[in-house]
Amino acid sequence: MCYGRVVVLCTCSIMSSGKVLVYGGKGALGSKVVEIFRENNYHTISIDLAKNDVADSNVVVDSSLDQQEQQKFIVDEVGKMLGDDKLDGVFCVAGGWAGGNSSSKDFVKNCDLMWKQSVWSSVISSSISSKYLKEGGILQLTGAVAATSGTPGMIGYGMAKSAVHQLVKSLSMDGSGLPKNSNVLAILPITLDTPMNRKWMPDADFSSWTPLQLLGEKFFSWTTTPSTRPPSGSLLKVVTKNNETSFLEI
Repeated sequence: MCYGRVVVLCTCSIMSSGKVLVYGGKGALGSKVVEIFRENNYHTISIDLAKNDVADSNVVVDSSLDQQEQQKFIVDEVGKMLGDDKLDGVFCVAGGWAGGNSSSKDFVKNCDLMWKQSVWSSVISSSISSKYLKEGGILQLTGAVAATSGTPGMIGYGMAKSAVHQLVKSLSMDGSGLPKNSNVLAILPITLDTPMNRKWMPDADFSSWTPLQLLGEKFFSWTTTPSTRPPSGSLLKVVTKNNETSFLEI
């Protein structure tokens, strides 16, 4: 996912149990996260290429600006939405996939795309968190199990996701710029149970796919009950087997 010019859409005033931002809030997982927080009276801000009609506020972006321009626009507009308030959580579930090895025709193109979709969104989410996350708040990024080792058939994807893993480790350390006592972690899913995945893999074993509802509920628990959070800096392998899901620290 690549972001650019910003259009701001606010549907209501910020009066709620809390406030969260979902980067990639129009996608399958992002939409579920927005839905769950909204059901629990949290004000939700969605950042994506299209408006999420369920979210309270939207920053709709396109692909025309570079990363620095995107960061400035998004951070400025989120600040206007929040006023003097802070965010309880920032959830970055933006991303995508493209394959290819070093001899592939689109190797460089796909590496660039993967970097924009996974790393740009994670970096901008980190910048947002440094400015607007509450002390003790949570920042969640999205890595990948595959990127914990070499990925010769999808080099750009593995490179980008491994960069997200490193970002989590750096942000969890003293002097990273995040607010005091904040928690940063990454989920490393294998296969999410999304409509698109079901369309393209209709004969797969769905009992090994991770439900979006479960992830959204886990994010909500981490936000509202800090004692349920893994240690800051955790990379959590998300494993589903026989419809049972575990979060394993790598």
